[in-house]
Amino acid sequence: MASVAGHGPPPFFKRGPAPLARLLTLLIVCLVLLIADLRYRYLEVLRQAVSVVTYPIQMAAYGPVELARNVSTYFSSVKALTTENAELTRKQVEVAGRLLRQDGIEQENLRLRALLDMKAQQPVSGIVAEILYNTRDTFSRRVILNKGMQHGIDTGQAVVDDVGVIGQVTRSYPLQAEVTLLTDKDQAVPVQVTRNALRAVMFGAGNGQLELRFLAANADVQVGDTVVTSGLDGIFLPGLPVAKVVRIDRDSSYTFARILCQAAAGIEQHRTVLVLGNREPLPQVPQEAPVRDVPAKTKKGRR
Repeated sequence: MASVAGHGPPPFFKRGPAPLARLLTLLIVCLVLLIADLRYRYLEVLRQAVSVVTYPIQMAAYGPVELARNVSTYFSSVKALTTENAELTRKQVEVAGRLLRQDGIEQENLRLRALLDMKAQQPVSGIVAEILYNTRDTFSRRVILNKGMQHGIDTGQAVVDDVGVIGQVTRSYPLQAEVTLLTDKDQAVPVQVTRNALRAVMFGAGNGQLELRFLAANADVQVGDTVVTSGLDGIFLPGLPVAKVVRIDRDSSYTFARILCQAAAGIEQHRTVLVLGNREPLPQVPQEAPVRDVPAKTKKGRR
C-alpha cells in the first residue's frame, strides 16, 4: 500500500512475547522477590513505606466499623449502668427499710423494758398490751387494745406507759378492750400537786392537753408543778405521774382559775402500754371485843 503523507501503514496485529514466556518471566521475578525478602529482608523498607502510605486509607475504611462498635458498646454500657443503678437503688431502699425497722424495734424494746420496770415497781399485777387502732369517733380520744377479758383486763383498770398514766379501761370485750385517754373531754382523774399535796381533779381538755378544774383563783399552784394521782378514787394507785402545769390564768372575776397541764406520759405516741390490775382492798383490822365490867359483888365472891 502506498504511504500517506510519507508514513507507512500500521500493522494490523501487534504481537509481543509469547504467553508462556510472560508466565515464566513473572514466575522468575516472584521467586527472586520471595528469596530476597525471606533471606535478605530487602522488601521490609518497601513494606513499611506502603503501610505508612495506606494507613489513612485503612483508618478511613475501618472508621464505620469502629463507630458501629462504639455505638453498640455505649448503648450496652448505658443499659448495664441503668440496670445496676436500679438494683443499687432497690437494695438501698431495702437496707433503709431494715434500718428503720431495726430502729423501731430497738425503741420498742426499750419501751418494753421500761414497762417491765414499771410493772415491777407497782404493788399490783400488770398486763402488757398493744394498741391496735383509734376509735372512729373523731371527737373522743379512745384506743383499742389487743387484749380483753380473757387476758384479765376488766373495766376501770388504769393504763400506763413507762412514764405515767395515759388512760383508763372503759369497755372490756373478750378479746379486746377500749381505753379512754386522759386527754378525752369526758375523762377525770383525782390528782394532787406533789409540792404541797393540794388535791384536785384532772380533766381532759379534748385538744391534747389536760386541765385542773375547780381550784380557787388564789390556789397555791405554780407553773412547773408536777401532778400525780391521789388514789382517792380507789382505781389509780397513788403517786403515778400524770402531768405538769404549763399555764395558769387567774382572773379575779371568776371563782376558779384556769390551769392547763401537759401530760407526762406519751398518751398518743406509743403502741405498747401496761394495764394495771385492780387494787386489792386494804385488810380490815379485826375489832377487839368490848370488855364488860364485872360487878363488884362477883369480884368479891371470887376472892
